[in-house]
Amino acid sequence: MKISTKGRYAIRVMLDLAQHDNGGYTALKDISDRQGIPVKYLEQIVSALNKAGFLRSMRGNSGGHRLSRKPADYRIGDILRTMEGNLHPIDCVALDVADCPRMETCITLPFWRGLDRAITDYVDSYTLQDLLDQGGAAGYDYSI
Repeated sequence: MKISTKGRYAIRVMLDLAQHDNGGYTALKDISDRQGIPVKYLEQIVSALNKAGFLRSMRGNSGGHRLSRKPADYRIGDILRTMEGNLHPIDCVALDVADCPRMETCITLPFWRGLDRAITDYVDSYTLQDLLDQGGAAGYDYSI
């Protein structure tokens, strides 16, 4: 499994909005300047995050984007799944995939299921707030 730039950038966008939350909306240009991500690419990312209900958006001069919930209410796994789809290491452990014809005799299936559980448990064990807290303790500002 490899996380794409969309997945990584989505987390950065969400962290940026959390860090710069002043109760108003943040323009994509401001996020772009701080994060070094082109506005056109941010538009695609923000569109997906909006559809998932993670952001509130407003058009116009004072418009922009903001988180729709508190940072502690966003699991990193949910953000990644929004951008990447499922995070399963192989298709046969996905719940929505038809049974593999080798499922009954596959001696590697327990390994893949365990890896799938480990990935899911790990990405779902972190929230945006956890990353903010870790970054603050380490002195990071998440501007890359």
